[in-house]
Amino acid sequence: MTENTNLWPAPLATQPLNATVTVPGSKSLSNRYLILAALGSQPVRLVGLLRSRDTDLMMGALEALGVRCDVDTHTETTVTVTPPANGLFRGNVNLFCGLAGTVMRFVPGLALFADGPVHFDGDKQAYARPMKPVLDGLEQLGATVEYHGELGKLPFTITPPATLPSDTAQVSIDSSGSSQFISGLLLIGSRLPSGLSLQHTGEKTPSLPHIRMTVADVTGAGGTINADESARTWTVEPHTLQLPDKVTVEPDLSNAAPFLGAALIAGGTVRVPHWPQTTTQPGGLLPGYLEQMGAAVSFLVIDDVRYCEVTGSGTIHGLGSFDLTAAGEIAPSLAAILVFADAPTDMVGIGHLRGHETNRLAALVAEITRVGGKAEELPDGLRIEPVAVEQLHGADMETYADHRMATFAAMLGLRVAGIKVKDVATTRKTLPDFVGMWNGMLGE
Repeated sequence: MTENTNLWPAPLATQPLNATVTVPGSKSLSNRYLILAALGSQPVRLVGLLRSRDTDLMMGALEALGVRCDVDTHTETTVTVTPPANGLFRGNVNLFCGLAGTVMRFVPGLALFADGPVHFDGDKQAYARPMKPVLDGLEQLGATVEYHGELGKLPFTITPPATLPSDTAQVSIDSSGSSQFISGLLLIGSRLPSGLSLQHTGEKTPSLPHIRMTVADVTGAGGTINADESARTWTVEPHTLQLPDKVTVEPDLSNAAPFLGAALIAGGTVRVPHWPQTTTQPGGLLPGYLEQMGAAVSFLVIDDVRYCEVTGSGTIHGLGSFDLTAAGEIAPSLAAILVFADAPTDMVGIGHLRGHETNRLAALVAEITRVGGKAEELPDGLRIEPVAVEQLHGADMETYADHRMATFAAMLGLRVAGIKVKDVATTRKTLPDFVGMWNGMLGE
């Protein structure tokens, strides 16, 4: 394939938007539910499950471990998960994680309950993603980890212990690099004979809402987790986990960010249906952030469906010093909007984004600079200083195999002509038909 055949011309918005965009199910919830369903004893029907590369990789990993994932061919988004009859996962298997953080960090815990070693591998780019804290935690629980490349990175093999700890397992890790290390251990803590006491030794806890999501999901499966967030400790009581026989997945509110954010960049109104009244998703904070930037935000109920509606006011306000610790995953979408703001913004509390699919802070600075914008990395975040729109220009935008960098580039393309996105197909990680959805929003 030649270089230019992999470029997608991001469409320019030629008129104010007026669109309703239905966003697929939450990746974070989908993959947590898949893990919890596998840890139960009875089948669970997951309705509205996201079907994307990340969730398909999760189902593939679970099936290798002996879990059945039966997809309803009529909907494709209803999946019945049947755990192994004896409660033991299949060992002596090879699992492929792709570039999915939830797969490479949640599934290793299941290897504790396998009947043999489990080998983990992934995309070459995944070899750069940190893994050591969750693997250190599993070693503290008695597992043996053999690294086949760099210490603390993929690929590796986990051999389960002959016996699991009989007393309350004490685990201490530094999860500063990702909340997924904590979540990966909390998901399996209930199944340990005497539960788990987990201590996070870092000074900050990244993406605390994602940890709260995990706690809520384990609770919904019958578990009990006592959290002392100020002390950065979680105590998981031993319990048999079992999700209800039917679980409906909320839409992915972080994936709504490019679409709702488009209303500020292009003007007009965008609505997302099935917006939950309450949610554990960090993306639930998005409407408030957009409001601070100058959007008019309202919630409408039409035919029993709740919509989040965002209208661009014509002005985008910079946010000054803005703590995004609670929702770092929407930083790329907010960054795209803030390129067009009327004042600078320092997004802080997101240093851990350096360890995501790519170093997102470095990537955002590089791509904003590439189109004539002005941005720089901060020790714990990103500074964006607006420039006149006339100074921005088209370019071939890198995506770094990162779905959120691809949607970021598409957002810039709404107001900057000539932007082309390399490998827009990376959006399949969480949005299988992003291009179709984006063109639909623009009425193309």
